[in-house]
Amino acid sequence: MDLEKGPREEPGGEGRLAVALRVPVRIVVLVLVVPVRMVWDALVVAGRFLGDRVFRPVGRALLWVGRAVLVWPFVALWRWVLVPLWRWVLVPLGVALRWLGTVLVVVPAAALYRWVLTPLGHAAVWFCARVLTPLGRGLFVVPAVWLYRWVLTPVGHALLWCGRGLAWLGSLLVTGIGTALYWTVRVLVVLPVYAVWRRLLAPVGRALAVVAREVGAAFGHAWRIAGYISLAVGRALAVFFRWTLVEPARWVYRTVLTPVGHVVRDAVLRPVAEAARSVGRVTRDALRSVRVTARQVRRDVRRALGMPAGPAGIGTREKRPAGR
Repeated sequence: MDLEKGPREEPGGEGRLAVALRVPVRIVVLVLVVPVRMVWDALVVAGRFLGDRVFRPVGRALLWVGRAVLVWPFVALWRWVLVPLWRWVLVPLGVALRWLGTVLVVVPAAALYRWVLTPLGHAAVWFCARVLTPLGRGLFVVPAVWLYRWVLTPVGHALLWCGRGLAWLGSLLVTGIGTALYWTVRVLVVLPVYAVWRRLLAPVGRALAVVAREVGAAFGHAWRIAGYISLAVGRALAVFFRWTLVEPARWVYRTVLTPVGHVVRDAVLRPVAEAARSVGRVTRDALRSVRVTARQVRRDVRRALGMPAGPAGIGTREKRPAGR
């Protein structure tokens, strides 16, 4: 029995299924998507309005407040406190500490290394080269070489030969067991699962894929149609509000309020303004006459009492000739 080969399904069945599902799915999805698209468009318009009129000014104000509260104080602290402190206090202090470290630590350490540790190191190297090296070679190196050559090398070769034999035997056993398990799993698991996949799951999956593709296409088509519907509804509402509110208000302003305002301006405000200006002029003339009369009376009184009339700027004003 060959389970890997089977009769192929004709593509005509999938096409008939897609055609049968397309129209009812698009109708149902359109009914469901239109309210969602209209709500979405309304939220987009409201979000743009809030972003332009509310969030952006508030964000600019918060940005300015954040700069004033957080950035500018730290900039001033850095510019007027920390930089002068580093330049005029910490840098000279660091130079002084470096000089003290050089004088108190580096110079004594260099002298100790040059005059104490270096001679001791040379002496230790000479002692190792002249004494310890010949002694270690005679006591350790020669016996270790003999042990490696005549004992450890033959034993290692024998162990290597035994290990190769055991590895070949283990690989033979693993190969046989693996082959048996492979065919067992193939016959008991793989071939039944492949048969179930080929005969049952693959057709169901193709049908579900067709349904999902048609539903997705229906959602895209319905979303575009809902956009056109939402745009038409928005324009209709705009026209409705224009002809019910804006145009009547404009007509009232243009036909009623503007002529009434002109009449009020021409019949009431201008005469009142002219009357107010006339009253002002009369009042100024009367006050000027009163001031002139008062000056004349004061001058006559001073003359009657024999007092000087005073300078021209005080009490009276001298009239200059018109030609000068």
